[in-house]
Amino acid sequence: MPTALTAHQQTISRIFSDDYVFQIPNYQRPYAWTIEQARDLFDDLIGFMNASPGEVENMPPYFLGSIVLIKKEDLPDADVVDGQQRLTTLTILLSALRTQAPEKDASDITHLIYERGSQIRGTQDRFRLSLRERDRSFFHSYVQREDGFKKLLELSDNLSDSQENIQNNARMFDERLRSLPEDERPRLAQFIVTRCYLVAVATPDLDSAYRIFSVLNSRGLDLSATDILKAEIIGGIAEAQREGYTTKWENTEEDLGRNSFGDLFSHIRMAYRKAKPQGTLLREFREHVTKNSAPDRFIDEILIPMADVYEELTDSAYASPERAESVNESLKWLNRLEFKDWVPPALAFAVRKRNSPEKMESFFKDLERLSYWMLVTRAGINERIDRYSRLTRAIEQEENLQATDSLLQLTKNEQWDIYAVLDGPIYDRLSARARSAVLLRLDALMSGGGAQYDYDTITVEHVLPQNPDAKSEWTSWFPDAAERVSLVHRLGNLALLTRKKNSSASNYEFGRKKSAYFTQGGISPFVLTTQVLKHDIWDPDVIQQRQSELMKKLEAHWRLEERKDPQEAFLE
Repeated sequence: MPTALTAHQQTISRIFSDDYVFQIPNYQRPYAWTIEQARDLFDDLIGFMNASPGEVENMPPYFLGSIVLIKKEDLPDADVVDGQQRLTTLTILLSALRTQAPEKDASDITHLIYERGSQIRGTQDRFRLSLRERDRSFFHSYVQREDGFKKLLELSDNLSDSQENIQNNARMFDERLRSLPEDERPRLAQFIVTRCYLVAVATPDLDSAYRIFSVLNSRGLDLSATDILKAEIIGGIAEAQREGYTTKWENTEEDLGRNSFGDLFSHIRMAYRKAKPQGTLLREFREHVTKNSAPDRFIDEILIPMADVYEELTDSAYASPERAESVNESLKWLNRLEFKDWVPPALAFAVRKRNSPEKMESFFKDLERLSYWMLVTRAGINERIDRYSRLTRAIEQEENLQATDSLLQLTKNEQWDIYAVLDGPIYDRLSARARSAVLLRLDALMSGGGAQYDYDTITVEHVLPQNPDAKSEWTSWFPDAAERVSLVHRLGNLALLTRKKNSSASNYEFGRKKSAYFTQGGISPFVLTTQVLKHDIWDPDVIQQRQSELMKKLEAHWRLEERKDPQEAFLE
């Protein structure tokens, strides 16, 4: 009876021997190591070898990490759960060494890459490593066969991303090896084969292999939760359908990009969990998402629809014959927030109502309003997660989101709270990112929409300086120091710049500040700043009048007319 787990430290000569026949399952992601990662491996090997002068057999061992396999103890066949990138890259490096080795050494290296068949024994060539089906024949032909490597270097046909990575790394290894002294190449080959080690961790089944995979992942190896979930989910699909669902999964991941794809899983977890996470993404995804959904249905009915919606939300690219511009305007401002907790309820709503433009428009206007209330009132993460989670539940239960008591709407007291912050010393109350978001939203409202803010740097600056010189015109316009302090951080005294702030320039007299600091070439791309340029003086009356005008804009847009002071409500 096979043991549940074996772990053996093996030399590369033992790894690439008859003891193992490595297979990359189709549910694994494609070969992804770039030149940078392959070069790092090569440089590490050369650096370690050169730091150990003398005979190779006397060098200390070099550890290349662990690989996780599904393998029965008495059979060589091994599905690679983790280790594809290293095994593939090592094979490419061995192939590169073979092309520059003497015939005898080249034959020895070939034996590490594949076992030659025998006509007398009736056996066929057996490759030590077989990639996923999409890349298998390419790898056999151009990397593992003796006559393939030089052809690989010259290929110019359209290649897939994984095949390009193979070719790029082969070219890099070829160039680096040619730059070595001739006697150093066989020394490097001997060092890799006899002094480099991998720990081969093997279990006989997928479940135990992925438990190990999860532990290794938690200890810092370059693995992701989505890789583990992919193997679990696709591994649970009937073999005849597995390749098709692997393609669906990988196409979805490629469309979003690896980082965004990982973010999507976190948002799906929250949409189903509807509470602050208490465990790892893996554990909670299993408990709250995949546990109640067949693997194929998860991909068809949850992952792909939510990925399509997620891309529209994060790119502000909702497509519809009508209302799309309005929806995308709201999405644009949601995406400027410093938190992403709004995404799960947005996903939950859009995946259900994306074909109803009027409902999409109404929902996202209200979600922008709710989310900026959280931003401006500095709601903590627990408060945000609780509110958005309860909103997600209300969406699932088809509650009336337009009702005054809906979790999507602001109460009269909440309207008061956001209004009070906006009408107060907002510069001092909000973080730099939050106040930029509010000022940019206000600028867009003042411009009537359509303004673009694609600048590398956008900062919020005071018109009246925070610390004006005692002899400047500022102090003559603001003789009352207390009044000056009460106005300096308010909306009416703020403008936007497309440059980093300059502490000395910020204290310029008003005329010089307008021409030398607030504009570039005499103009500003911001309506809020252009307003400032129209004034000849900047005194308390100007700030207060501007404050009133700007507050009316925000009040109308975020519908704050029904605000009610909670203290007054308490007294009633």
